[in-house]
Amino acid sequence: MSAVFTTFELQVFDAPLGAEVIGLDLSQPLSNTDFQRLHRAHLDHHVLVFRDQRITPAQQVAFSRRWGPLQIHVLRNFQLADHPEVLVVSNILEHGQPIGLGDAGHFWHSDLSYKEKPSLGSLLHAQELPEQGGDTLFANMHLAYDTLPPALLRAVQGLRAEHSYLAQYEELRARNPYRPALTQAQIDEVRPVTHPVVRVHPETGRRALFVSEHFTTRIIGIPKDESCALLAELFEHSEKPEHIYRHRWQPHDMVFWDNRSLMHLAAGCPAHLRRKLYRTTIEGDIPF
Repeated sequence: MSAVFTTFELQVFDAPLGAEVIGLDLSQPLSNTDFQRLHRAHLDHHVLVFRDQRITPAQQVAFSRRWGPLQIHVLRNFQLADHPEVLVVSNILEHGQPIGLGDAGHFWHSDLSYKEKPSLGSLLHAQELPEQGGDTLFANMHLAYDTLPPALLRAVQGLRAEHSYLAQYEELRARNPYRPALTQAQIDEVRPVTHPVVRVHPETGRRALFVSEHFTTRIIGIPKDESCALLAELFEHSEKPEHIYRHRWQPHDMVFWDNRSLMHLAAGCPAHLRRKLYRTTIEGDIPF
């Protein structure tokens, strides 16, 4: 199928990040010109919102692959059967069993920061939305770095931190009886890694904080109490309202965000309201 040439518009949000892409149908192959414009917009605004995208999982995978290799989530039981690249994010039970990861995004995080090559970006496509709640919050970690108080800015220079998928796993299992226990093979797949506390975006050169309450366990090389205190300060600073865009989902939204620039958080919804989204995740590079 040949690429479709379009002229799309960007509507920049009145927020610390984000823009809506108007006039683009993601079910159609992108021309190189459109892809380059989207690439630039993604770097500039960190979150791109595509409204009313009536696309299949295969089309989501194809669009995602334009940006790089896709990463497979460690919880294989929440993959789409025909598309292992797609993680189902859902609170829906069928025959008494969850069809997806119901508590994804419970803590602030950057996707797959616990991997040696964390995610470049993630794409989330709305399938079923609750009548209330279900918002997703995004925090601009470039802005968080740029607004660090001088003493905190000096304190973080040159530091590295450990990231672990297991950091909050048992707490989440205690809250959610449907979150599965991990096998030893899965635990081996997500061994802790270390990354810079301040990472440089590989494409723009901008600095960003790269720690999160979900996956960052400690600062390397300093006493535990100092590590906990410093991380608490960084988390509190990162999550200030002036750094955040709140996405209120509409039917068939596709949201594409840059995990090198942002953290995100699921605001949650009442448990009895159905919510289902499909996520693909693009592999990034080793943070520096």
